[in-house]
Amino acid sequence: MQSANQTIQRWGFAVARKALHSFWVAREALEAGELSMKDLKVRDVMTSDPTTLKRNDKLTLADDIMLLGRIRHLPVVDDDGQTLVGIVSQRDLFRDALAQALGYGRHAQRKILDTLSVKDVMTNDVVTTSPDAPLIEAARLLAERKIGCLPIVENGRLVGILTEGDFVALIARRGV
Repeated sequence: MQSANQTIQRWGFAVARKALHSFWVAREALEAGELSMKDLKVRDVMTSDPTTLKRNDKLTLADDIMLLGRIRHLPVVDDDGQTLVGIVSQRDLFRDALAQALGYGRHAQRKILDTLSVKDVMTNDVVTTSPDAPLIEAARLLAERKIGCLPIVENGRLVGILTEGDFVALIARRGV
């Protein structure tokens, strides 16, 4: 049986693999001249099948996934595993600074997190977009709303996530 850390590390690697695959597909299409930047759709850059949480998961799980997977946003899905009900960001978990300021050690911080559920800190009113939306419109939405990610929903089902990091990686690969 694998430890929780091994499982979470696997999730982190899986997230990174999915993101890299999405970028390589988009990059190859751009380099082949099949797409220009203005033709890109959200689905060309998004990370498909993102790692998710459920409402009743403990915040320690969210913290571990974010830390080990090096990700800052986790969509929260209903018990069906497909319907988006919220999002938890690393900002929601920035209790570390407060806990340290109050003199708590890492063990005490984890105990505090273990008493809270995702539903206690998640954002319920989530801004989303569709996979067929123009990428430029998604970028505008992120900038105007001052948010770091957009969950991608199709037919009422979470199918991906688009983050600020996805845009940075796309530009870095394009050499723009």
